[in-house]
Parts: sequence; structure tokens; C-alpha cells
Amino acid sequence: MAAGETQLYAKVSNKLKSRSTSSLLEPLVAMGFPAHTALKALAATGRKTAEDALDWLHCHCNDPSLDDPIPQEYGLFLCPTGPLLEKLQEFWRESKRQCAKNRAHEIFPHMTLCDFFTCEDHKVECLYEALKRAGDQILGSFPSVVPLVLHSSVSYLGFFVNDSPADIIREFAMMFAKEASILADCTVKPCTKQLHMTLAHKFYPHHQRTLEQLAKGIPLSPGCQWTAALYSRDMRFVHYQTLRAIFQYKPQNMDELMLSPGDYIFVDPTHQEEASEGWVIGISRWTGCRGFLPENYTERANESDTWVKHRTYTFSVAMNPNSRKDGEASSGRNGELHPPQTCRSVSSVQALQGTVATGGMMHRCHGGGITLYQISSWSNHIISSDRKYYRPDLNFPCSLPRRRNGIKDFENDPPLSSCGIFQSRLVGEALLDSGIRITSAFVSPALRCVQTAKHILEELKLEKKIKIRVEPGIFEWTKWEVSKTSPTLMTLEELKEANFNVDTNYRPTFPLSSLLPAESYEEYVHRCSVSVEQIVSTCSKDVGVTLIVSHGSALDSCTRPLLGLPPRESGDFAQLVRKIPSLGMCFCEENKKEGKWELVDPPVKTLTHGSNSAFNWRNWILGS
Repeated sequence: MAAGETQLYAKVSNKLKSRSTSSLLEPLVAMGFPAHTALKALAATGRKTAEDALDWLHCHCNDPSLDDPIPQEYGLFLCPTGPLLEKLQEFWRESKRQCAKNRAHEIFPHMTLCDFFTCEDHKVECLYEALKRAGDQILGSFPSVVPLVLHSSVSYLGFFVNDSPADIIREFAMMFAKEASILADCTVKPCTKQLHMTLAHKFYPHHQRTLEQLAKGIPLSPGCQWTAALYSRDMRFVHYQTLRAIFQYKPQNMDELMLSPGDYIFVDPTHQEEASEGWVIGISRWTGCRGFLPENYTERANESDTWVKHRTYTFSVAMNPNSRKDGEASSGRNGELHPPQTCRSVSSVQALQGTVATGGMMHRCHGGGITLYQISSWSNHIISSDRKYYRPDLNFPCSLPRRRNGIKDFENDPPLSSCGIFQSRLVGEALLDSGIRITSAFVSPALRCVQTAKHILEELKLEKKIKIRVEPGIFEWTKWEVSKTSPTLMTLEELKEANFNVDTNYRPTFPLSSLLPAESYEEYVHRCSVSVEQIVSTCSKDVGVTLIVSHGSALDSCTRPLLGLPPRESGDFAQLVRKIPSLGMCFCEENKKEGKWELVDPPVKTLTHGSNSAFNWRNWILGS
């Protein structure tokens, strides 16, 4: 160990000899880890055990920032416990289900007692002592009941604390700031504004009444215990997006990132120019390494999911002050304070799926198709000397339907791949087993969507009973199409000639000729909204489920108007759609009693699959 590191270790050990740092630090230093990196590992894991810090060090062995003197940021929050916390968590879940996610869902129920501040790694134990001293000083006067008053506006909903209880809580925050300044040499800015617990923030104005009704149903138990909790976060990633890995991913190239389920990835939205479509550049929280990763292997996480819980101090008038001691850090990141996560899914859109008892709407995007990149090379690779199509590998379809411009028309309107056909049939088979009753089918005019609907209906034994209604109004956003001209799609006559059971009597909301190239986002979402409204009107008397097969984007653009939600921002919309895999599905049910549509649970499980690279036997058998 270097002389400087030895001096630092000795200095820290002497200063904190009466505390637990020495017992945690010594075994790590004895293993050969530098004192400053060992202290960094302890701070990053909440100083729970030496084993946790050792695991962190092993995971971060290739972290390029391991030796950087970057401290953690710390924040102090007053959090409810017991029955009140349970009711608040129930409100969190129900408000998210009925009114979609808002900014309040990013963090657990809390009152902020101070702004985030930095603390050097070797002084964190002093921070714990500051929390205990401030708590002991205020314990005798802490209010037995913290009165909460509901406040509501067009963009904010929350509980406010007024009068003397608020003054006492603010006094505690100021005491902590003073003690932290003395013991840990930290500059802490305590909360001096009106104390509040946010229930909803930056929500859509038309959801205000619903949120108010849900909030009024929260029983304010007078016996609630309150806990002051100290959390830390990595200050480098405060303004980054946080993703959670939901699938294992093994890198195929040196610049790609290894993913393990549960890992968190920090992504800077402003540094994604180098990434290809469907990929992002991120930094792993578990390893500190940076690289490319497939975005559809992840889902959006909450802001506080990566925060580390350190110590707590619980205020309870029923407890003897002499028995009070510093609360132990929870074994979880957020412990009991964090609202339970909703059921995990491949993407936020896919999670919105469900069964239908009477009238319902099932949105499904098409199965896997031959990519446009592959299609664009057909003229060189799939046309023989006699100008006939042949399949270059088994994932290309056996044959192609006849089109007026021949093979060229498939360049911007590709067919399903062999894998896509298999996927579609697999879903149709699962729907048959579920006992669901489909009574009508609407599809985008894209060939891959029509084919997907055909194979699903065939597995449901409905291909002869239900005619496919082609609705151009639910076609893909034309700005995303490769061609700068209006899309060339198969006519009803061509589809019928290719043995698709299409309804030639159906009059679509938008004719094919209305699909203009490079339409604006506003034009696109308006088209989808009007089309879905027309589909619902057409099927209003049907008792059963309406199947809609469109593109991944339609899972959002067609479902939100059905639920009474406004369109997303175009940037958020694009990020969301990139995560949706082949045959993603959402399921809506009409609640006729309340006169609205709701998202409910799925009748079948989702479909996941991985990539499969091409195999060239020449390179393997004959190669050197």
C-alpha cells in the first residue's frame, strides 16, 4: 500500500475508531484494496457489511472511474411507515393505473428535509452521527400527530404540513444540517419552505378530479410513525435516464455492454448520436462500464430505484428515548420505503394487456418481417437469371404474392419472415387455448400486418368466418417509412387474389390515397385517433373481442385515445416504440357502467425471442 494511502487509512481509523468504519475497512485493506477505493465501495453500498463492499469492488474491477475522487450525493427524507405507507402505496398503484405515470411515481412517499449535498467517503460515518444527534435533540418535542392537509391544483396534488408541527420538523432539519457541518464538514441546505408530501405532479389536467377522489380515500391514521431516512445517489447520473435490464445479454462486440436482469443502466439522452436504431449507449450501475446495449432488453426505471439507503431515525412517542438507537440500513436499496414495483414487462406498452368478458379491443403489432435492409438487396440476391424469386436463406418466405410492380413493391412493404409466420401462429394457438372470443378483425394495409392477422385467425379456426377489414388509418407513421413518396401497398384486389379473406365491402375511415409521405406527428396521432373511434363505433353492438393488427407504434397511438389520454410528446413516443418487440400486445375492456375503456390483464403470455446470426459453413469447414 502506498505511503499516502497508509496515512489516509491511519487518519480515518483514528478519527472513527469508536465507530464501525474500522471493522468494515480493515478486512478490505487486508485483501489488498487501496483504502480510498475500499471507502468508496463502503459508501456506495450504504456501509452495511464488508461483504457487500467486496462484491461491489469485484463487480467494478473494470470501472474506469474507480479511482476518481467522486463522492456520493446525500439527501434526508421524512417518510411515513405502517398503515399510512401502505395506503399511500395503494394510491400510487391506483393513480398510475387510472391516470398513467406522473413525476410523483419516480420517488417513494416522503417529505424532503434537505437538498442533496456531497459528503466525502471517509466522513460518511460522521453523517450517521449527525442524524442520531439531531434526532435525539428533537425527539422529546416531535409531534405525536403530524396533521396532513390535502392541496390540489391543475398540476400538483399533495399533503401539506402547517403550524407548529411543521416548525418542529424544520427545526430537526436545521439541527441535522448544523451537526453535519460540524462533524462531516458538509454544506447542507435544510428545507425552509412549506413542508409537503407530493402525491401527484405534472399530470394531465383532466385527471385532477380522479386523483383528488383517490387522495380523499387515504385514511390519515393519527398513530403513524415517521422515519428520517438518509439516502445517497451517484451525482454523475442525476440528469440521466435510468433503465432496468429485464433480459440477459451477452455482448457480440467489444463495444457492447453485458446485461444481467436487475442491472440498472444510466443513459444520457443527449449522447445517443453514435447509437443505431434500437440501441443506446449506457453505463452499468453494477460494473461502471460503458457500452452499447439493445434498448428492448430494458425497461424504464424510477429515479429513486438506484438510490442507496444508509441509516434511519424513527420518531415514536411510544418508545422510551433511552432505548433509541440509530436505525440500521435496510438490506434493499429502498427497503420498506419504496412503493412496490408493478408487474415487470418487456415494455410499458406491453404491460397494458388483458382479458375481456363482454366487449373488448385487442391491439397487436405484426410478427417479425424481413427487414428493409434485407429487402433493399433483393434485386442482387433473390432474383435468379430468369427473373424469378428464390429464398437466400430459410427465414425468407417460400413464395411471394403477385403485385402489380413485381418484386420492387416489396422493398417498402416487406412480407413476414418464416420466423414471423411461426410467431403469428404461436400467438393464434395461445389465444385459442385461452377461450377468447374474437368477433371482428381490423388490420393495417401493410402486408406483414395482413399476414399476421391471417395466421392468427387460421389458428383460431376463424379464417373462413371473419373477414379481415383493411383500415389504412392505422398504418405506420409515414415519416418512418423509407420511401419519400406515398407507400405502395397491396390493393384489396391483390390481397384477395393472394387468398386473403379481406372484406371488400368495408369502407375505411382513411383511404389508401390519404397516406401522404412524411406526415407530421400531429397528423399521425389524429389519424389513429379518428380511426379507432370509427372502429369502436362500427363494433359497438358486437359481444366479443375486436382484433386490431397494426404496427408497434399503434400500441400507443391507437390505445391512448381509447383510454381518453392525450398523445405523448413525439420524443417520448419514439423512445417507447423502439422497445416494442414483434407481436407486442395490449388489451382493453369497455367498462360500460362508468362509460370508459380500461386496460386489463392479458389472456395469453407475451412472446420473447433472441437474435440468431447467419451461419456460413465455408468459413467454418474450409476456413483456416
